[in-house]
Amino acid sequence: MNKLFLLLLSSMLFMACGKKEKEGEEYNPSASTEETATTDPSSYDPKRGEGKFTTVELGTALDQAMATKGEEVAGVKCTSCHKPTDEKLVGPGWKGVTERRKPEWIMNFITNPDPMIDKDPEVQAQLEICLVRMPNQGLSDDDARNILEYMRKIDGVK
Repeated sequence: MNKLFLLLLSSMLFMACGKKEKEGEEYNPSASTEETATTDPSSYDPKRGEGKFTTVELGTALDQAMATKGEEVAGVKCTSCHKPTDEKLVGPGWKGVTERRKPEWIMNFITNPDPMIDKDPEVQAQLEICLVRMPNQGLSDDDARNILEYMRKIDGVK
C-alpha cells in the first residue's frame, strides 16, 4: 500500500512540475524564436543600432561627475570582461570606442545588446573573435550614460 501511495504521489508531483500550457493551445517551441527570426534586418541602422536611443547629447567637455559614476558602475558590471585599453580580455577593450561609434549606438548596445548582436555585422565579426555574447547587464539609462561618459574619458576627452 505504501509503494502504491508513493508511486501515485511521485507521478502527481511529476505532472505538477511539467510545463503548463494555455488550455486549447498547442505547444510550439519555435513560436517564440520565429518572431525574432522574421524581423527585417534591412531596417537595422548600423550607425544608431537598435534601441530607444535616437539622439544622445554630449557636451564638448567631459562631465567629470558622470565619468566617475560611470567608472564605478563599470567596475561592478563591465571590467570583468572589458579593459579600458585596446587590449581584449573576454570582450574587446574600450580604448577608441567613442571615436569609432556614435553615442546612440553605444547607448543602445549596452542597454539592448541581444538584437544588435543578432543584426550588426561588425558586432557579429567581433563575436567570432571573442566567442562570448555580451550579456544584458540590466543597466539603467543613467548608468549607461555615465558609462558612455567614462568611455569618453578613456578616449581623452577633457
